[in-house]
Formats: sequence, structure tokens, C-alpha cells
Amino acid sequence: MARPLRLATRGSAQATAQSHAVADALRAAHPGLDVDLVFVETLGDQRTDLPLHTIGGQGVFVKEVQRAVLDGHADLAVHSAKDLPSITAGGLHLAAFCARRDPRDALVGATLADLPHGATVATGSVRRRALLAAERPDLQFVELRGNIHTRLAKLPEGGALVMAVAALQILELTDRIAEALEVDRMVP
Repeated sequence: MARPLRLATRGSAQATAQSHAVADALRAAHPGLDVDLVFVETLGDQRTDLPLHTIGGQGVFVKEVQRAVLDGHADLAVHSAKDLPSITAGGLHLAAFCARRDPRDALVGATLADLPHGATVATGSVRRRALLAAERPDLQFVELRGNIHTRLAKLPEGGALVMAVAALQILELTDRIAEALEVDRMVP
């Protein structure tokens, strides 16, 4: 009997849901295939107290997962494409992509038009902050880190937080979306 195919992934609810979807697709394409998930904690998971740009930005959710493949602890890795650095680690290849989910960002808590003057918006993204500030310079911004459920729990009173629509779709939380921001307003 062949050993299971080992998929390295982060342990967050979003990463786990994505990895189960990949495992299901592999099983559908290869009936009888046994797939195990190998959970890896990344620097981005460990250092939720710091903004991403201060701990390395690109790759902070990827390096340890890729290391699991390179070290032989897993056969392949599952990542959100947004987390991948522009240069792939030596010895690894981008072998497959799932169908793209909705690329838009969403406001949770209130629409941009409904946010009162000076409202607080929580986001961990410099890009999102800059784009929203260009449209609404009156807004105040606070740093937001953590998994999806942690971030949702940090919704500022009378304010909003910014999240990827795809992340909310994966976890079946689209009912929390107050406004999906079109890509001409909020470039993904």
C-alpha cells in the first residue's frame, strides 16, 4: 500500500479549508488516493503582535510551509496565491492552481459611504490603507492581524474592517460583508 500524499499547510481555518478543497480535488482526480494534511506554523502565525511589513512582508506565511516540502516532511504545499513571494524557492515549482475566487476586498461592519466622518477602519495591509485613505482621507486606521475569526472579533465600534471576499467565501462568512469593493476602487 502506498503512503499517503502529504500536503503541507498552515493550521488556520482558512488554510485548512483550502487544503481540504485541494485534497478533495486530488481524490476526485485519483480515486483511492490517500491524502494527509501536515500542519505547519509560520512566522506570520507566530508574530501576530507585529505588522506584517516589520517581520518581512512577502513570504512570512510561506517559508516554513515550503521548508516542510524541501525537508521531505510533505510532498506538496497549499498556499493562497496572495501569500506567495514573486520568486519561488529553489527546488520548488508552482505546479497547479485552483479556480480563482472573488478577487475583491470587502468592508465588514459598514459600507464606505455609511462610515461616519473619522471612523476607524482596521486592516493589516498598507495597500488597503492607502487606497481607502485616498478615497476617504478622514478615516482613522488601526493595525489588524490574526486569523479570520480573530479579525472579525476586532471590528471597531462604529467602524469597519477590510478583508478579502475570498477568505470570507472559504469560511462561508459572506453574510458579514457590508460592501464588496470593486477592483477599480480597491486593486487586489
